[in-house]
Amino acid sequence: MNKLKTLLLVLPALILVVSCGDDFTILAPQSERNVENFYQSDTDFRVAINGAYAGIADNNLYGRNLMLLHEMRSDNTFNGGGATGLAESLQRITRFDELPGSTELEDTWAGGYKVIASVNTILSRIDNVDFDNPDLADRIEGEALFIRSLVYYNLAVTYGNIPLQLEEVTTPNVEINQVSADVIYDQIITDLGTAEGLLPASYSGSDVGRATSGAASTLLGLVHLTNGNSGLAEDALRRVVDSQEYELVPAYADIWGPSNENNIESIFEIQYKSGGQGTGSGFTEYYSTDLSISGGVGGGNVPQGINDNLLDAYDETDDDRFETIGTDEDDLPYLNKYDASQSIAFDSDVNFIVFRYADVLLMLAEAIGESPEAYDLIDEVRERSGLTTPSATLTGSFEEILLLERRREFVGENKRWPDLLRFGVAPQVMADFLSDEGLTPSDIRLLYPIPQRELDAAPGQLTQNPL
Repeated sequence: MNKLKTLLLVLPALILVVSCGDDFTILAPQSERNVENFYQSDTDFRVAINGAYAGIADNNLYGRNLMLLHEMRSDNTFNGGGATGLAESLQRITRFDELPGSTELEDTWAGGYKVIASVNTILSRIDNVDFDNPDLADRIEGEALFIRSLVYYNLAVTYGNIPLQLEEVTTPNVEINQVSADVIYDQIITDLGTAEGLLPASYSGSDVGRATSGAASTLLGLVHLTNGNSGLAEDALRRVVDSQEYELVPAYADIWGPSNENNIESIFEIQYKSGGQGTGSGFTEYYSTDLSISGGVGGGNVPQGINDNLLDAYDETDDDRFETIGTDEDDLPYLNKYDASQSIAFDSDVNFIVFRYADVLLMLAEAIGESPEAYDLIDEVRERSGLTTPSATLTGSFEEILLLERRREFVGENKRWPDLLRFGVAPQVMADFLSDEGLTPSDIRLLYPIPQRELDAAPGQLTQNPL
C-alpha cells in the first residue's frame, strides 16, 4: 500500500473546511485558525495537497456521484427500484427529470467547489513560503492546477455555465462570477499548460498515484476535444504517446483490482483503501452482487445493471471485454471489471482509474479524424481484447465505429455520457434508448439543473439551466 493512498482519505476535515449549509458554497471563507496558522512550511503544503486529492476521492465526486451523473445517465445501465430516496433520484437521472433539489446534484456541486476552494488557497499562498525544496513547490503547484482543472472539467460537463473562482476566498461578500463553459475550458487549458511544465513524468515509492505531466496532457487533450479544437488535442495527446511512459496492459481484465493498481496503462487514478476507516471507495457498491448492500445490483430498492443493448454491442465469442460482464442468480447482467463482491458499503479497496492509455489512443484517433492512422489506433485497442477484424472494414461511419469502441472499452468508467455530449449525439441516442418511456430528443437535457440551494443562497446571481 503506497503512502499516498494511506494519507489521502484522512485529511479532508483539516483541509476542506469550506462551509456548506445555506451559504453559497464557493463563497464561504476558510477559518482563520486553519489558514493563517497552517501554510507555513513544506510539510503544511504537502498535507494541504493531500487534502485536495482526498476531496476528489470523496463520494461527492469520484467516490460515487460522478458515476451516478456520468455513467448511469447514459444508455449503459438501467435503474429500477422504489419511488423514494436514492432509487427515485436514479430513476429521475435516467428519465431526464431530476429535480434541482436533488441531493446528488447539491453534493456534487458542493464537493467540487470545496476542492476548488482548498486548491485556490494553496495556489494563493505557495509563493509566500520559502520551501526547503523548491522543486517540491513547483510540483505541488502543478498538482493543484491539475486537480482544479479536473474538478472544473467535471462541473462544466455536468452543469454548463458555472462560477469561476481562482483566488482564495477570505470574505463571504464576494460577487459570484458565473461564466460560460467555454470560459471554464479556456481557464483549464491555461492552467494545464502551466501544470505540464511543473509536474514530473512519473513518481516512485510513496508518491506513486500523484498527478503527472502525462495526466495533465491527457486532460488537456480531452478539454480541447470537448471544445472542438482537434488540432490542439492531437498535439497534447501525442505528447503522452511520445513520452513512452505508458502502454496497454496485455490482458484487459488485469487493468483493475488492488493487485494491479497504478499499472503501466494507468495515467491517473483515484487512490482508495478499505478497512472501515472511511477511506474506501463507494462507486463499486453499485456494481456489487451482494444483496445486503442497498446500492448493489438487485439489492435493496435500487436495482441496477447493464442494459441489453450494451450486451449486444459485444462479440461474445472473441471480445475479451465481454468477460467483464457477469450475471447474478436471477440472470441480471452486471459489470464485474471491479471487485463487486464486498459486503460493506463504501469500503472497497479498488482504485478508480480516471485516465488510462487506451483512452489516449482512442482520443488521439478522434482528434486525427478518419484516416489510416486513426483506424490503426482503434485497432491497437481492439486487438488487445482479441478482435482482429480491421476497424476500417466495420459497418458505420468513422465516428460511429469510434464511439462504439469507446462504449465497449470504457463501460463503468464515467465516460459514456460525456462521450455522447462531445460527439453531439446524446439527444438522439438517449431518445432511442428511452423510446419506451415516450421521450423524444427534445426531452433530453444536456445539462443538469444548478442546485436549488445555490440559487436560493445567491438570488439573481445564477441563471438556472433549462428544466
